[in-house]
Amino acid sequence: MNDTGNLLVSGGTEKVVRVWDPRTGSKKMKLRGHTDNIRTLLLDSTGRYCLSGSSDSMIRLWDLGQQRCVHSYAVHTDSVWALATTPSFGHVYSGGRDQSVYLTDLSTRESVLLCTNEYPILQLSLQDDTIWVATTDSSVYGWPAEGRTPQKVFEKGGSFLAGNLSFSRARASLEGSAPVPVYKEPSIVIPGVPAIIQHEIMNNRRHVLTKDTAGSVKLWEITRGAVVEDFGKVSFEDKKKELFEMVSIPAWFTMDARLGCLSVHLDTPQCFSSEIYAVDLNVSGAQEDLKINLAQETLRGLLVHWSKRKQKSSSHSLSNGDSSSGKDVLSKDTPRSRSEVDDGTENHATHVLPSFEFSTVSPPSIITEGSSGGPWRKRITDLDGTEGDLPWWCVDCVTHNRYPKENTKCGFYLHPAEGSPAPNITQGKLSAPRILRIHKVRCSQNH
Repeated sequence: MNDTGNLLVSGGTEKVVRVWDPRTGSKKMKLRGHTDNIRTLLLDSTGRYCLSGSSDSMIRLWDLGQQRCVHSYAVHTDSVWALATTPSFGHVYSGGRDQSVYLTDLSTRESVLLCTNEYPILQLSLQDDTIWVATTDSSVYGWPAEGRTPQKVFEKGGSFLAGNLSFSRARASLEGSAPVPVYKEPSIVIPGVPAIIQHEIMNNRRHVLTKDTAGSVKLWEITRGAVVEDFGKVSFEDKKKELFEMVSIPAWFTMDARLGCLSVHLDTPQCFSSEIYAVDLNVSGAQEDLKINLAQETLRGLLVHWSKRKQKSSSHSLSNGDSSSGKDVLSKDTPRSRSEVDDGTENHATHVLPSFEFSTVSPPSIITEGSSGGPWRKRITDLDGTEGDLPWWCVDCVTHNRYPKENTKCGFYLHPAEGSPAPNITQGKLSAPRILRIHKVRCSQNH
């Protein structure tokens, strides 16, 4: 959008640049020229000129008054993902999948390779004489750019004339005439957290082993969102074998690391299928046969701040005589039959077991899709109790100790071992909870 807010440009997979009037929502024009997806766009302050970068490796300069492309710049050998211009809109910095940042004079078509990075470039931002570069790596790099006087960069040598066709730049690179970067090292680096590139869910369904871009292997406890052990730079496969446990716990969550961090997904009713004995979590004073639902306790830990603030808000409203505010967000949700939920008395939603306490220093975020259809995200410590778009089953679980029940028992057959004198039992098919504590095993050996 331009500075006055009366012009907006957009582009996407249709390979065209669309120009809109945001005041009326009407489309003013459609500009054709790119042969692949449009990845980045820039407007000058007046709204006269537009720059576009595309997966076809081309940068195009459009004159919106003439409704046509006035210049094409073939400087990259791969997709162009980011653009930044000088304040006068006379020079453009560009970056993309070829891991290179170029500076191009829009009038003379002279271009120079400013720098190269180890990773594809996602965003560029020019600040005075520094061009800030964000890549698929988690760190941010600041490179010299001479933003006030970009002509000084060309005086250092190594410039070339940008072609009109994308294959001309690619061919030059293949023939060995690739340009040499002006700067070899960034002037400043803001280090980021190494991204997780490999993960494995352990058999106990509470721990996850990860490996990051720095080579560090760590063990996470999902029910607390915390690292319980950092093994350093060791073999991921060897550590996975070392930590293997001969246990079988139903899968109650799914996981991915596409964002470079762990994302845990809970879906009802599958997430409530896993239980564990309280004594195995070292719960103080717990009865030996007490079982804990992993998803239920994890949700309590995640929503404890929401629960406290919701209770406080409800109590305050009731003291002021507003009885309607005491109703929870379930009043507008889809009705559910009693067979779908486990009837229970209201629990202390603010009580969290130690094995499910999440950090308030580095709290995880909850991402969910609201009733309006749009996803929203909040850190668990920022939940204020007024969020009405939390899934009904989460609220029901945390507030009323109710959750959808699956069949928690499994069937099995019991037969005498081959060669054993033990008699056949009358009822061969039995059933038992999915987790069952064994108190005694009696073995006999024939001599």
